[in-house]
Amino acid sequence: MYKLTAAHRTLPFETMVRVTNLNNDKSTVVRITDRGPFVDNRIIDLSFAAAREVESVGPGVVPVRVEVISPGVDPTSGFFTVQVGAFRERTNAERLRDRLSATYSPIYIQLYDSPDGVLYRVRVGKISGEDSAHQFSDQLRAREGFTPFVTRLDEGTSAGGTR
Repeated sequence: MYKLTAAHRTLPFETMVRVTNLNNDKSTVVRITDRGPFVDNRIIDLSFAAAREVESVGPGVVPVRVEVISPGVDPTSGFFTVQVGAFRERTNAERLRDRLSATYSPIYIQLYDSPDGVLYRVRVGKISGEDSAHQFSDQLRAREGFTPFVTRLDEGTSAGGTR
């Protein structure tokens, strides 16, 4: 909260980025340390310290530019997955996983202990490259009617969770 950090869905952990508030041109440099935001039309969640630096604490949501400044980082390479749902009840997540498992693989349920309680995230696929993951996300939207989003699979996780 008091460090210059941020959450991003797809940038690799430890990536350094410059975030500029487009309303006032104030910027700060942050390290990606978490996943998120899991809200449509938001690309980055800043820590309180970073939000204060770009003067976005009051408004909460502001238009920003995000620039990768870490040398040698290819933000589009690596493995990605598509989140298709998040449920408070594990049985609902399992029902969706079971329905989709006849057509798609792999499917994972990731437990997330949020400040508002436990969520069970249903994620589909282990896709190489962000562009391919976005194409797959578009297919899921068209075929299944989901409002999916792409997130990076981080090293040390089995496609983001449990089965």
